[in-house]
Amino acid sequence: MDPIKNQVKDLKEELIALRRDFHEYPELGYQEHRTAQIVEEYLQELGIETHRMTQTGVTGMIKGKTEGPVLMLRADLDALPVQEENKVPYASKNPGVMHACGHDAHTAMLMVAAKVLVGMKDELKGNIKLVFQPNEENAGALPMINEGVLDNPKVDAVVGVHIWTPLPSGTIGLSAGGVMSGLDIFKILVRGYGGHSGYPETAIDPIIAASDIVLSAQRVQTREISCMKPTTMSFGKIEGGTKANIIPDYVSLEGSIRTLYDDGDDKAVLRLKRIAEKVAEAHHCECQMEWFRENIALINDENMVKVMMSAAREVAGNEERVVPHSNMASEDFSEFAALVPGVFIFLGTGNEAKETHYPHHNPRFNIDEDVMPMGVELFVKGALSYFKQQEAISKREEAEDLSGDD
Repeated sequence: MDPIKNQVKDLKEELIALRRDFHEYPELGYQEHRTAQIVEEYLQELGIETHRMTQTGVTGMIKGKTEGPVLMLRADLDALPVQEENKVPYASKNPGVMHACGHDAHTAMLMVAAKVLVGMKDELKGNIKLVFQPNEENAGALPMINEGVLDNPKVDAVVGVHIWTPLPSGTIGLSAGGVMSGLDIFKILVRGYGGHSGYPETAIDPIIAASDIVLSAQRVQTREISCMKPTTMSFGKIEGGTKANIIPDYVSLEGSIRTLYDDGDDKAVLRLKRIAEKVAEAHHCECQMEWFRENIALINDENMVKVMMSAAREVAGNEERVVPHSNMASEDFSEFAALVPGVFIFLGTGNEAKETHYPHHNPRFNIDEDVMPMGVELFVKGALSYFKQQEAISKREEAEDLSGDD
């Protein structure tokens, strides 16, 4: 029998209880005070020294018996501004706030994984840095990086696991390369000249110009960027005007661009800016555009995927349940993976019979709690697989050095 699987099985009730408690009392980014305190006390009871970062972030270190690399395991703490519609005993008690993305499960899984790994620390060929990150929904990774979460000691690699309802329960999604998109948020202000709708020739209509921009912008993803580079552009908000018979002075457009690759200096958002300005000019309007990059694309390191693949297959119990997966959502784990070799794994929890098939950020979002032990195992067995590989690399390098001395 698998001793790790058995131990995690014995901890399943505790795992689910932790997740349900976090789900019942969700907290928004940088407001995760209760959640962070529970995490701190849990880790401290395991003998792990904890530290606070970026207000509500919690870190801890599990020191192995043997010196070696530092592997970072990351979970996220924050909930979303969503009013829950699930009729379950552990439904959110905080009006307008809900764990609608699975972060409650991620936190619980890493806490229980820490308990298992502490009991195995004499077997670890290195150190494990536990990171419970706040404010993932609003790019909370960068502030942690700026405060030194990847330093003291220097982190050599990073692993994250995400509950994922688009995948069937028990399926593990694991791929090298781009797996989640970069995200640019933009706002375009189209300024015309207001007037009476009965005398349109005396006005400059920004509504027509804005409509033309929306349609013309589609050429970016269909005609200017290779179809081998997944790119999506969405206009999510259009605002302008006060009355049916008044041509307004301005119209504002807001939206997002997602790219499943590192677009470097050749950014889709700059192509949109060029088109918006030229189209507005053709309508005798002025155009101003501003944007910011919320997340960069999440690129899984090829070697880290190989390291985790053996663990994933063992956890899944059938290699056919480990499938390639990528999607156009975004995740600020990408910031960690851009600086150290990283791998982000998707753990399927979609089960229509259990009503856990609703999409992330939906008020009916819920998870199949029976897959949560697999998440714990992925953290634990992934860590062991990583240290085993690094030990093999070190021995090979030592042998090569000795051979060179001869």
